[in-house]
Amino acid sequence: MALGTAPSAPGPASSRRAGDLEVPRPLRLLLTAAWSLTESIGLPAAAYLAAAGLDGRDAGLIAGLAAIWLTAIIRKAVTGSVPGLLVISAVVLTLQTAVVLATGELWLFLLQFPLANLCLCVLFARTASGPRPLIAQLAAEVIALRQPATHHPGLHRFFQAATWLWAAIFLLLTAGLAVLMETEPASVFLMLSTAATIALVVAGTAVSALWFRSALRRLGLRLRFAPA
Repeated sequence: MALGTAPSAPGPASSRRAGDLEVPRPLRLLLTAAWSLTESIGLPAAAYLAAAGLDGRDAGLIAGLAAIWLTAIIRKAVTGSVPGLLVISAVVLTLQTAVVLATGELWLFLLQFPLANLCLCVLFARTASGPRPLIAQLAAEVIALRQPATHHPGLHRFFQAATWLWAAIFLLLTAGLAVLMETEPASVFLMLSTAATIALVVAGTAVSALWFRSALRRLGLRLRFAPA
């Protein structure tokens, strides 16, 4: 604003623009999500497959674990922080590797599945009431969601509630897989645990997306593509 010029009241369009949430344009959004998934899932999976092909499952697990922790260390050194999805993957893979390598007992091998979901439940729950709920962090990192410049309490409450929702989803999976582990043969358990995990994650994603859309409407916010 030029010196000596009387400030003008912002028009409706400019005020709405200030309150918009932004995501990158489609190609940029796809690249951002692809990179996030690559460093959190793709790199350890590639390391696992390469090492397992050369020296068996245990070598693959160790290689995958080394790859994800090396990625986390590089991220910390370069950017000063570690993305939430990378933290989740590192914690879960560390737990699973420790359980699988600890013994050849079948029940301990199967125990990794409910334990991994319990860890996810704790990770989400411990941030749900704080200033940085994990769902907000993941939205910023995975799809580069940019929130309004000014803090919006209603939007923050949505991200807190959505984080509690995902903590509850992983707690439900923990309980369900624990029951299946006790009542079903290993082959059936693996099939049902995979189906239950996919079903609940897909359902949770759909509910979260619809809830987010409803929250934006209720709060008078819009979601738009960032300028090129």
